[in-house]
Amino acid sequence: MHGHVAVVGAGAWGTALSLALAERGPVRLFTWDTAHARELADARENRAFLPGFALPAGVEPTADLERALGGAELVVVALPSQAVRDVLGRARHALPAAPLVLASKGIEAESWMLLTEVVADVLGPEVARRSLVLSGPSFALEVARRLPTNLVVAAADHELSVAVQNRMATERLRIYSSDDPIGVEVGGALKNVIAIAAGACDGLGFGYNTRAALITRGLAEMARLAAAKGGNVLTLAGLAGLGDLVLTCTGELSRNRTVGVELGRGARLEAVLSGLGHVAEGVPTAQAAHRLAERLGVELPISSEVYRVLFEGKPVLDAVHDVLHRPLKPEW
Repeated sequence: MHGHVAVVGAGAWGTALSLALAERGPVRLFTWDTAHARELADARENRAFLPGFALPAGVEPTADLERALGGAELVVVALPSQAVRDVLGRARHALPAAPLVLASKGIEAESWMLLTEVVADVLGPEVARRSLVLSGPSFALEVARRLPTNLVVAAADHELSVAVQNRMATERLRIYSSDDPIGVEVGGALKNVIAIAAGACDGLGFGYNTRAALITRGLAEMARLAAAKGGNVLTLAGLAGLGDLVLTCTGELSRNRTVGVELGRGARLEAVLSGLGHVAEGVPTAQAAHRLAERLGVELPISSEVYRVLFEGKPVLDAVHDVLHRPLKPEW
């Protein structure tokens, strides 16, 4: 691999990945907004989403999708999960025959599809075969600061994941390979939903005992859903499961946890989201995960209560009551 990397999505995460990838070679960073691309090029900084970090000379911002993708040896998609279908559709004729790395985390709200399934639906099986999933405990701000971060990249073809692992890893960004994209995707998506619940418990003033229990039982939900989709439950004990779950449920930088904290304190969802300034992936994913679990016959008690709080107006304390008063049963 000797060409440039195309990063599709110039939010905080796409920009942070661009900074890391630029250590290994040229990057073209795509934003749909022409004015944003011009500002990135002029200021050499993403003041809107990741202020304080200079874009290296090797990062070329562009609002021209064909320019970003043309000749790329690797394409990294770092969009809000609900935008993936639309942008991939627009990119269909410009996509190079290169690995496609999904760095987005979520389940599509309307179809209840994992993002690899969206790729197959929009771009067909040939592109799906060269698609990978990148996930793990990774706040964009800390990646941009070059603080040591560990991720996992997964593809059904393990040789492909090893090749991309070697292409993306840097001195401070350690990447593991995996042959379980389903498990990695489910972990990356559902941890955002559990983090809303964890934040709500913190907002209500509950303690460390509650948070630890919530993380543990949330992990069980992630494993159940991954298994139902054909993934490996062991994957959820790794970076894309436990690692990302712990980070998102406890880290002050977590948008999804912040949403939960404010809901626990009595704020209205619309006010919380409007003040956030960034996408909180757990909100649309809560709805998709709830519907998907119903279809698959999988119990997700915490995630389903998050859905009811977000979309049915259920009071947070009522949701807590209903989780705690479920029938007693064995742990496993």
